[in-house]
Amino acid sequence: MTGYVVRRVLRALTTLLGATLIIFVLVRVVPADPAVTIAGPKADPETLAAIRKDLGLDDPVAVQYGRYLARLAHADLGRSYMTGRRVAGVIAERVPATALLAATSLAIGFFFGLALGIATAARRGSLIDVAVLLGTLIGLSIPGFWLGNVLIYEFSYRLKLLPLGGYGTWRHLILPATTLAIGEFLFYTRFVHTNVGGTLASDYIRTARAKGAPPARIYFVHALRNALIPIVTVLGLDIADLMSGVVLTETVFNWPGLGRLAVQAVFGLDIPLVAGTVLFAGVLVLVANLVVDLLYGTIDPRVQRA
Repeated sequence: MTGYVVRRVLRALTTLLGATLIIFVLVRVVPADPAVTIAGPKADPETLAAIRKDLGLDDPVAVQYGRYLARLAHADLGRSYMTGRRVAGVIAERVPATALLAATSLAIGFFFGLALGIATAARRGSLIDVAVLLGTLIGLSIPGFWLGNVLIYEFSYRLKLLPLGGYGTWRHLILPATTLAIGEFLFYTRFVHTNVGGTLASDYIRTARAKGAPPARIYFVHALRNALIPIVTVLGLDIADLMSGVVLTETVFNWPGLGRLAVQAVFGLDIPLVAGTVLFAGVLVLVANLVVDLLYGTIDPRVQRA
């Protein structure tokens, strides 16, 4: 088990190093001059040159990347061009809002999708099964930002039951969490249905039925346990998809999280803030997938020997 954990951690660290290189390169091909962003378009050439020197932009690229890695080792993501504050501090302020939104929507979507997926798998081929699968297929094709605007129109403009956007009370959470949770619910309903349905066709399930095992035990113990490996795997991969959904949802609902911060940084050409938010999101995805890899090895010990 120790060797398996070490291999997974080393792979995650290697991926993280590659991510830092990609981010470093991408932010430097952006057609924006950090000196102009800081000083303004009317700044004189001497001021711009002094700012570039202060930022180390005149140094060789390899030196700049080495300095970037050294700062990252001390959790220093630089300073925001827009506010002058440390990027790490700005990100830390936005994490609770995004964590609340993502955790709420993922929990609701996953558990309701798990329940409906098992229920429809137990009735495979029935009219309800076909209707649910068709509904999930149509629902998954609906863009999240469009769904968010529809919910705003119905529940905020027309019915005036919930606030248009913002942050602060549980009422502000309902619409953005529902927008994300619907997508999660549809995805997990379809995914669990496929995997549990395939497991229910196995010989050992037929044997359990022949021995008189109760349906609840067949579905939630025998079938779900063996279908758990792909479900846990996709749960980690879903974190990346959820992060992209958070960007659009937070923008639509004016939710003060990391997604909205990233959009503001892009439009403000705040390169350190863009790089910081992208790197932070990447670390979250890597950690989530590392946890899933470790759970995967625990659920199926054969993976550790692979």
